[in-house]
Amino acid sequence: MSCVNASSVNASSCIALIVAAGTGQRFGAERPKQYLDLAGQPVLLRTVEAFRRHPKVSAVRVVINPAFRDLYDAAVAGLDLPEPVAGGASRQDSVRNGLEALAESAPDLVLIHDAARPLIDADTIDAVIAALDHSPAALAAVPVADTLKRGNGGLGGGLGGGLVTGTVDRSGLWRAQTPQGFRFPDILAAHRAAAGLELTDDAAVAERAGLPVALVPAREENFKVTTPDDLTRAARALDSALSDIRTGSGFDVHRFAEGDHVTLCGVRVPHTHRLDGHSDADVGLHALTDAILGALCAGDIGSHFPPSDPQWRGADSALFLKHAAELVTARGGRIAHVDVTIICERPKVGPHREAMTARVAEILGMPVDRVSVKATTTERLGFTGRGEGIAAQAVATVRLPG
Repeated sequence: MSCVNASSVNASSCIALIVAAGTGQRFGAERPKQYLDLAGQPVLLRTVEAFRRHPKVSAVRVVINPAFRDLYDAAVAGLDLPEPVAGGASRQDSVRNGLEALAESAPDLVLIHDAARPLIDADTIDAVIAALDHSPAALAAVPVADTLKRGNGGLGGGLGGGLVTGTVDRSGLWRAQTPQGFRFPDILAAHRAAAGLELTDDAAVAERAGLPVALVPAREENFKVTTPDDLTRAARALDSALSDIRTGSGFDVHRFAEGDHVTLCGVRVPHTHRLDGHSDADVGLHALTDAILGALCAGDIGSHFPPSDPQWRGADSALFLKHAAELVTARGGRIAHVDVTIICERPKVGPHREAMTARVAEILGMPVDRVSVKATTTERLGFTGRGEGIAAQAVATVRLPG
């Protein structure tokens, strides 16, 4: 049975099981590689979202190491995911735990995927699911293109990798990737029977149980992030796919009114007056929101949050900025850089600039080194020079799929 044929299988019977229980010791980072940042998002989040967006995958379940539950919660914050499954001592144990957790719901199909393969594409997922119409198991794989040599030594020493002792015939050889798809009852039984063994992947578990495994041609981009160089390679691949680079600008101004503080770029700054506006009148965030919307050609802040709507009275302007950022994400893009200039005589922005930069980065979910906040005056000219209000201008660079 397959998720591809809607008449034979309900869409809810296809579940993706993401294996994220490793500690990433080979990577050498302070946290497991699946929780590291990749172009502004955790590796795990990118992997999970690839399956959540797929129309033939109805649910995603993640297997984790409970010791890193806080990192998991932060990585998938805001996503409506089932409770994660506790992994085991080995990858095989972790997968079996995940399958056992799915046993009660008994899906027709399960796709098992490494969390450290964040560049999985929809076409490959489609192809693996389609293969399960004709085979109880299928795996994404890439044909071996390089000439293979057998050597007689390890790395190191005067001869480096040792001496060549022969050439291996590469015909018929494939490099296994994930997802590896299975008819659920078959792979659950196979994993139960293989408990305690040390098989290298789930396809090997299926092979041991006598299940035919279909080969599904995949893409080189679906590589596993194992080293820091791999993470850099993945970031470059993401950037190359986001070839539509756009720049938007925004401007906002608010007059002063009676009060004791102003809110600038999400930070409360003590002052002799407040800024008058329907929301919290944060000129910095308003200008930046308009800049992002401008890059998307998506109107302006007023068209999304009309001042006439009472629900936005006194609202935190972070809501507006988050909305603009979510529109970028929904288009498959990311915000590459933002720059905000606050124009006023008073209050002094310098003492608060670091906090403002950090707050904007937090709202947008991007690195601090891609956020610029600065201030200037108009040399006491104009309404800002007379101390009648504060203005702000902003520029945002957005990358969208080409």
